[in-house]
Amino acid sequence: MQNTFISRLRQRLAGFFPTAPIRVYLVVMTTVITLPLIIFVGYLMLKLEADERGDLQREAVEDARSVARNIDRRLQEMATSLNLLSQFPELENGDLEAFHKRVSESLQKQGLYVIIATADGQQRLNSRVAYGEPLTKVPSDIKLDSVLSARRIAVSNIFYGNTSKQWVFNVMRPLPPALSAAGDALIMTQNARDLMGLISTDGLPSGWTIAILDGDSHVVASSTPHSIAAGTAFGHTAAAEQMQAFSGSFEDGDGMIYAYSQLPGWSWKAVIWGPADNSHSALASTWRKMMIGSFALLIIAIAGAYLVGRQLRGSIRELVEMAKRIGEGEIVAPIDTKIKEANQVAIALSNASFDRSQAEDRTHLILHELVHRSKNMLTLVQAMMRQLARENTTVEDFQKEVDHRLRGLGMSISALSEVQWQGLPMRKLVETHLHVFGKVGEQVKLDGDDFLLSPEAVQNFGLIIHELATNSIKYGALSVPTAHVDLSWRRKTSPDHDQLTIDWNEVGGPPAVKPTRSGFGTTITKRHAEGAFSAVITTEYAKTGFRWTLVAPAHHFLAQKKPNGSD
Repeated sequence: MQNTFISRLRQRLAGFFPTAPIRVYLVVMTTVITLPLIIFVGYLMLKLEADERGDLQREAVEDARSVARNIDRRLQEMATSLNLLSQFPELENGDLEAFHKRVSESLQKQGLYVIIATADGQQRLNSRVAYGEPLTKVPSDIKLDSVLSARRIAVSNIFYGNTSKQWVFNVMRPLPPALSAAGDALIMTQNARDLMGLISTDGLPSGWTIAILDGDSHVVASSTPHSIAAGTAFGHTAAAEQMQAFSGSFEDGDGMIYAYSQLPGWSWKAVIWGPADNSHSALASTWRKMMIGSFALLIIAIAGAYLVGRQLRGSIRELVEMAKRIGEGEIVAPIDTKIKEANQVAIALSNASFDRSQAEDRTHLILHELVHRSKNMLTLVQAMMRQLARENTTVEDFQKEVDHRLRGLGMSISALSEVQWQGLPMRKLVETHLHVFGKVGEQVKLDGDDFLLSPEAVQNFGLIIHELATNSIKYGALSVPTAHVDLSWRRKTSPDHDQLTIDWNEVGGPPAVKPTRSGFGTTITKRHAEGAFSAVITTEYAKTGFRWTLVAPAHHFLAQKKPNGSD
């Protein structure tokens, strides 16, 4: 059903496309591809314009959170310093003079100062002034009593310091009762203007401002261009009332975007605000440039597709002419065009014309080789059947022996066919023939460097291995599970000769008994081996087992290397 539907769809599409030059199809294809891209770009620009304010708000919130994290780190550092100072032994001993001397110089380099006050706000130590000078009470605006009752570190609102004569803020820590000899609260104070270095305006849109507000919405520090003096109330009252969540952003009716983030664990917050349409003109300019560029790109693409189509048409016509000449039986030379792929096709067509002229010769060679190999196999089979016919007295025995030997020959031929009659490694041939005997074949231990046998050697030596294994299973070592056969081969090369020695040595089996008559097995393992490989065969029938050794010129076994370029 699905195939029928696809077939009908293809037929309708084939009828939909008219016959036209390739340049026409290229121009249409370019237009079909480019126009949707231009339309999609336009849609993206409209979407970008619609989402610009939302993205601006999200970026502003991230900036506010970043500033809040910077300020929070500074306050956390001050709180950590207070925790360390509270562990000084001078406080436990009530030795404020020694404490003043120890901390004043090191903290002053960082713009930090330490105050120790009692529960009623009276200062007992202030590192801004020399120890022993008269001190006043801390301002009530810092709400020291709330910090002492809550028993936790807190930051004060910004206030004007009577001693420093500038706007400052405090981080306050209640002291434990064990340190009451020193005071009730340990306070670290810093000038508000020192926080300006933590307010980064990098990445902010033009015309936007950052401010740090305390718990009463007074400005602690702010950035340009609308810098607000420290201690001034935040003038955007309506916007401040909307900043109730931990962080967020909103746009007011005047087109101003506000983003804020509360400092975690503190009463301060970071606020960022600016005009929402500061990037509108840049977006509109980008929109116009992109649309003009898109239509210019469309025109250029169509013109380019037309020119490419003309070039393709000329190259295809030349290839068609080559194909016609090949069809007429000519041998053609490759053409040279401006298109790399067309040149490759031309080379392929030229090669095809040469290959076709050689195909008949190659076919004749293959047939000749096939006839030659078939004759060799038939000669071998005929000799084998004549020998077996003399040894067997019944048709049934004759059929069994013929089937057994033909199976061995068939295994060699099958293995050769898998490698396209290119020869077979020595070890692969032996394992192929032993595999047919099952687990018995595992009792044969192979030893020797592997090498490639010629197809003729595969057939002849395959018969010999098959016959040796068959005789051993009947009468020799392979008939005993605990015995084994050592099959080894060694190649000895010298300037005078190249000799191969193959040794079949049965170990641990019954004593070998020399046969009283020469049967087919002897014919294969001796006379056939001697004739096929010009070999010297030695057999030994010992009490330790049967041993068969072949010594022959190695070239009768080795696959001959074919010259380069031959089949």
